Amino acid sequence: MASIVLPNCCKLKTASKVARSLRSRSISTVRPMFLFRRGIAPRIFLVRASSDGNAVDAKHELDKEVYESGSNKSGDAYVGLFVGMLGIDNDPLDREEAVLALWKYSQGGKQCIDAIMKFRGCVNLIINLLKSDSSQTCEAAAALLQTLSSDNSYRDLVAESGVIEELSSLLNRPSLTAEIKEQSICALWNLSVSEELRVKIANMGLIPVFIKSLDDDQLKVKEAAGGVLANLSLSSSNHAIMVEAGIIKKLAELLSTTEKASNVLRQEAMNILLELAKDEFYKILIVEEGLVLVPLIGAAAYKSFRPTTHAWPSLPDGTEIQRSSSTASRYGASELLLGLNLQDSNPQLDEAKVNAVVGRTHQQFLARIGAIELEDGTKPQANPSQNRQFTLLPWVDGIARLVLILELEDDSAVERAAVSIADTSINEHMRTSFKEAGAVKNLVELLGHSNESVIFAAAHALERLSISYEVCKTMEVEGVVDPLVDILKNTNHSVGLIEKAVNILARIFDPNKAMKSKFYVNGLNASEKAYNGVHRNSGGVKELVMSPDDFSELRAVNRGKVSELPVISRLIEILESSSADLQMKAASILEYLSYFELHVDIITSAGIELAIRDVFRKKSMDAFDEESGELSPIEAEEAGRAISATSQLLAKLLDSRKFCESIDSDHFNILLRKLLKFNIPLEVKESVAACLVKLESLSGSLLDPENPINKEVILYETIPRLVERLKSSLSPEEQEASAIELKQIVSKGAVEYTRAVAAEGAIFPLVKLVEDGSERASEAGLSILYNLSMDSENHPAIIAAGAVPVLRRIVLSEGQQWRRALHLLRTLPT
Repeated sequence: MASIVLPNCCKLKTASKVARSLRSRSISTVRPMFLFRRGIAPRIFLVRASSDGNAVDAKHELDKEVYESGSNKSGDAYVGLFVGMLGIDNDPLDREEAVLALWKYSQGGKQCIDAIMKFRGCVNLIINLLKSDSSQTCEAAAALLQTLSSDNSYRDLVAESGVIEELSSLLNRPSLTAEIKEQSICALWNLSVSEELRVKIANMGLIPVFIKSLDDDQLKVKEAAGGVLANLSLSSSNHAIMVEAGIIKKLAELLSTTEKASNVLRQEAMNILLELAKDEFYKILIVEEGLVLVPLIGAAAYKSFRPTTHAWPSLPDGTEIQRSSSTASRYGASELLLGLNLQDSNPQLDEAKVNAVVGRTHQQFLARIGAIELEDGTKPQANPSQNRQFTLLPWVDGIARLVLILELEDDSAVERAAVSIADTSINEHMRTSFKEAGAVKNLVELLGHSNESVIFAAAHALERLSISYEVCKTMEVEGVVDPLVDILKNTNHSVGLIEKAVNILARIFDPNKAMKSKFYVNGLNASEKAYNGVHRNSGGVKELVMSPDDFSELRAVNRGKVSELPVISRLIEILESSSADLQMKAASILEYLSYFELHVDIITSAGIELAIRDVFRKKSMDAFDEESGELSPIEAEEAGRAISATSQLLAKLLDSRKFCESIDSDHFNILLRKLLKFNIPLEVKESVAACLVKLESLSGSLLDPENPINKEVILYETIPRLVERLKSSLSPEEQEASAIELKQIVSKGAVEYTRAVAAEGAIFPLVKLVEDGSERASEAGLSILYNLSMDSENHPAIIAAGAVPVLRRIVLSEGQQWRRALHLLRTLPT
């Protein structure tokens, strides 16, 4: 490069004259922005200011006082003079005029940029001007740096000169003009094309500045901030910084607002969020802000959409509006304008149903007129696979769009929509919204599809939706049980699909949910009414307080094929040979079925005894036997849950006399006692101990008298002392310590201990401790009462102590101990 040549006085005066001529022209006219979106430098457009204030095409003759063309020797000569005027020893006004002149000159294209960059050190002189107190000087310097950084050949050189640091300092000033902000951010936009520079810009702490600029009054500043943020989002290392700075909430508000925003800004916001959505955690945060990730499938796929015409109107979930009049109108309008002749002027639709209707109407209208996938104002791509894969829509439109795609004939589009539904079902609001939009019915129908990938995607979506108890009930109504059972029986399906089917069935036939539903009346809390013995019908709401017989009769309708022998045999096969997680789910389904005496005989004849033995002997021994090696914490936890669920299944089956007569109780006794000796989680040991107590209570046998613990001391000294302390002590700490010690004794599984605790009158103080004690005391009390409930002789005392209403309140409050309370309730004749 040529060195800087200091001009003589004559030449300096000439340069100053030319610079002042340029400076006299308005710099507020339209200027080019060499913007780099998505890491690609666009074509440079050249415009100049004209006397009438409009942009003039670059092909017109440029100001001859400065240069005739980018390669003019005279112009090149003036470049040297202007660069010389940038020196820090020159007058600030001359430096300002020089940088203005160079900025105008640089707009001539690459040859002009090359002419400026020939002078060594010119970039440093330009960067130095960013510290100026003059707004016009800072603006011109930032604009010139923006132009120079737009050239790939000089971008690294500009960055190495310290421009990022100086621009960062400039943007952090308390007050800046919109022009300075625009030019500075645009310069950083150009620099952010480079991967290394993106990281450097983010580490300078500029991301909060860019996010704040999204609220600027000037549109160009907003667009520039959106552009540089879009480039920064291309580096995954910047994602955490951007999310912590609150970018998701800000951009979600921008895309969700009903006000008309700049297409450029909306597009950049979309690009940023789509980049962040590649991370599963950030995708959840985006959905929480009310945006739904919708696949772009191409306009051609929507041609198969066939809207229902000339039909009586219904809600998206399939609920039909009741006909208020069957009388035909004189001119047939009642048939043409369906649904307008409703006598009820206030249909009482809740907000979720209204949103579903609005979303469906909007999306079906767009599909009919061929305007779907045009939200950002761009023409839809013929082949979306080669371009952007997804778009983001507000949740009302996004949910309706996904449900609409489920009705199309394109298998690939249907599969992608089902996966998006699964990803979006992150909370109760979203799951309920999909139910109201009619997604459940479509997904259930897809379980019978001929394409294995579509079936798996539908099952995946239903599995996520089934977390909601209300959605589970809708699935039952839509007939999901039978297709899931068909999947379960077909051994040709993939293991992953069978796991999905078992997971959904386990949630539908969950004993905990089934028992808990007894204390809800049409979504209302009926625990207090049941507690006070009040059963009334008020305000048109039907109150239903179910007895076990009512419950059995109600649920018998929905069990379908799952109660058939081949299905039960398949569940027992899964219990014997599958993973610990599937074993737990299979045991839960079988426990549910065992609540109905009709199915206990089928379960017994299908070989459940051998399956339970295998779980206790193989899975549990492999997981907790020290000689077999250690498992990972997750594997050990899953194995523990499988043991616990199987123990609860066995405890429930022991209620059947036929089952008790068909099993080898001594063998189960040995297996359960051996399990208690392992270092298994306490909650697992409680289930095993409770099952062992029930087994011994029914068989009348006692544990080995050669137990290392002195039973006589425990029976005649320790237990009476601890129970007396529970009754008489005024110290909550002493009561808590006594309950915990009693829990340790009872959990050893000796039936003599539980009988001694009950005989000493511990049931009443334990119930009071559960109601009024600390968290630990309540937990210990529930554990002891659960073990005592395994002996049916203790049931009257537990009920008389007032345990049922206390347990119901715990269940309905969904506190930490609600599952323990629910297990105890299930053993009582409530």
